[in-house]
Amino acid sequence: MGVSESYERGRDLFQSNPIGFVLGLAVVILVLDMVRKLVTGDVTVARFGLVLKAGVMRGMVIGLAGIGLSLTYSILNFANFAHGDYLTSGAFSGMAVSYLIAGNFGRDASIGALLLVGTGGSVFGGALGVGAVTAPVAVLAGLIVAGVATIGLTLLVDRYVFKPIRDRSGITLLITSIGVAFVLRYLILFVFGGSKRGVTAEQPSLSVGVPGGAVEIGTHDVALFVVAGVLMAGIHLLLQNTKLGKAMRAMSDNEDLARVTGIPTERVVRYTWIIGGGLTGVAGYMFVLWKGTLGFFDGWLLLLLVFAAVILGGIGSIYGAIVGGLVIGITFSMAPIWIPSAFGRAAAFVVMIVILIVKPEGIFGGTSTA
Repeated sequence: MGVSESYERGRDLFQSNPIGFVLGLAVVILVLDMVRKLVTGDVTVARFGLVLKAGVMRGMVIGLAGIGLSLTYSILNFANFAHGDYLTSGAFSGMAVSYLIAGNFGRDASIGALLLVGTGGSVFGGALGVGAVTAPVAVLAGLIVAGVATIGLTLLVDRYVFKPIRDRSGITLLITSIGVAFVLRYLILFVFGGSKRGVTAEQPSLSVGVPGGAVEIGTHDVALFVVAGVLMAGIHLLLQNTKLGKAMRAMSDNEDLARVTGIPTERVVRYTWIIGGGLTGVAGYMFVLWKGTLGFFDGWLLLLLVFAAVILGGIGSIYGAIVGGLVIGITFSMAPIWIPSAFGRAAAFVVMIVILIVKPEGIFGGTSTA
C-alpha cells in the first residue's frame, strides 16, 4: 500500500467518523508512549505488570458485580442504586463468618468481636489468620454465606419494598432504591462501626521475575480470578442452555409477550434476584478478601465503577458488563502511569464517556440479557 493510498484511506475514515478517528489516534499515541516508557525505563516491566494485574483483578470484581446489576435492569427495567450496598452487605456477612471460624468460635476472641468483624480494633484478621491458605475453611464458608445472605437480603427488599411498586415508573423504583441504599449503608455503619479495618493475613505468593523487579501473584489474586471466572462461565451456561435462562432472555426482550406465552414471570423475577444477589454478595466478599480491607462505604465507591462498566458494555448485556468491567478496571489501575493516582477513577469515567460518544449503545449494544 502506497503513501497516497494510506493517506486517502485515513482521510475517508476521518470524514466518515471524525470522533472515532481521533479516539483511535489517541489510543495509538498512548500505546506508543507506553512502549517508549518501557524502552527508556521510565516505567519498568515490573511496574507495568503489577498495575495490569491489579486492573484485571479489579475488573473481574466489577464485571461480576455488573452481571447482577445488568440482570436487574434488563428484566426489572430499573437502575438499582442499592446494588452497591448489597456488595457491602455480602462482604460484612461473609467476613463475620470467616472471623468466627478463624477465631475458633470464640476461643481466640469474644464471639461478639468476631461477628462484628473486629469493630473498634477489638480483633484483627491478620492475627486470626484469615486467608485462603491460612484459613481455607473460614474463607470458603464466608464466600458461601456472603452469597446466601445477600440473596436473602435482595429477596426481602424485593418482597416488602420493590414488589408493591413494581408497576410504577422506572424513576419511582430508582428513587426507592436510593432510599434502600441509604438505609442499608447506615444500618451497616450502626452495627459494624465506621472504621476501615484490615481483615486478612499475609498469604504466600508467586514471584515472577521480570526486568526491573518482580510481579507478585498472590493467593487471593488466584482465588479471585478462579471464583469470578467460574461464576461468569456458569451464568453464561445458565442463560444459554437452561429453560430458566431462556425464560429470562424472553422476559428481557418483551415481558408482556413472555407472560402471554405462559412464562411464569414472577418466578423469573424471583430467580433474577437470587442469581443477581448471589453474584453480588460473592463479588463483595472476594473484593474485600483481595484488597485486604473492609469499610462500610466500599460498596458505594465500587458501585459508581460498576454502573460505568454496565453502561460502557451495553445496558442489559452480561457480556458487556464483563468486558466493560475489565476496561474500567484496567483504566483505573493504569491511569496513574500518566496522571496522578488520585485521578484514576476520573480517568475510568473519561474512557467510558469517550467510548460512548463513538458508540452510544455501548460495546455490545442492545438490551438483551445475554
